[in-house]
Amino acid sequence: SQIRESAALTRDVLEQHFNDLKGTLRKLLDERLVLLLQEVDAIEQESIKPLDECQKLIEHGVSTADDLLQEGESVIHEVMGEQNENLCNFTKKALHIQLDSLPEVPALVDVPCLSAQLDDCLLTIVKNQIFNHGTVASRPPVQIEELTEKPGGILVRWCKVDDDFIPQDYRLQYRKSTANHFEDVYVGSEMEFIVLHIDPNVDYQFRVCARGDGRQEWSPWSIPQTGRSTLVPHEWTAGLEGYSLSSRRNIALRNDSQSCGVLYSKAPTYFCGQTLTFRQVHAVLPLHEALTQTEFPVLSHFATAALYSELKPHCASEL
Repeated sequence: SQIRESAALTRDVLEQHFNDLKGTLRKLLDERLVLLLQEVDAIEQESIKPLDECQKLIEHGVSTADDLLQEGESVIHEVMGEQNENLCNFTKKALHIQLDSLPEVPALVDVPCLSAQLDDCLLTIVKNQIFNHGTVASRPPVQIEELTEKPGGILVRWCKVDDDFIPQDYRLQYRKSTANHFEDVYVGSEMEFIVLHIDPNVDYQFRVCARGDGRQEWSPWSIPQTGRSTLVPHEWTAGLEGYSLSSRRNIALRNDSQSCGVLYSKAPTYFCGQTLTFRQVHAVLPLHEALTQTEFPVLSHFATAALYSELKPHCASEL
């Protein structure tokens, strides 16, 4: 049933989302930890280098003094003849060694003492965000209300079913019933949209969602609705002298030909009760005169639309 299937799908979506979220958070925390540890290593190496050099100088001075002391003891115990000569050499050597010259050892307060500052309120902020993250709705706030076939298209209308929901924008998607993925076809504030370039006698699925006022995320999708159009798109007849057609043959452009004829539609694609609208665009006229629109009621089920045109060159007619 729809309840069990939607509940199972919702469980899968929630589990996947939170698993992805946990993986992302773990990755971000690990990356931050690595950066902080690298900073500790850098400060440690930079701070301890002069102290290591100072220690080496002191150890070298102590070692030199110890060697000089041992040499002095040996001179004292030598015989009298050799003692005078070695004592003289020892005295000269001792005068050249500066035993009282040692590097200054910094005070303890001047030596870096590393520590970590961690804001405990981060956990509280994260908790509040997690506890308020995500909602479960029993039904979407908007649903597709009507699918109306049009020549080469389908008019989709939707409505709001949640009185407490204040929509800002709507998002409409569609796909062929044999396709795997939906495609965006409309985003805006209107509650209806004609999806064009629909293949005749092919089933299409439509779904819609909404974005609440002041929100960034979209609402859950509506229940997909299936529709089709049995009406072929309108086209002008190709090969008529004096006119050039667009790739879809729904726009006829008056060319430079001097001949003037009748522009016929390819087939009687309109039915009784429908209104046929011709739009004429004059590229060489001012903007307020460039667009004229005329409506003609279709009187016959088999009527073929014909436009008796006296348009000047570079004027387009769209059916």
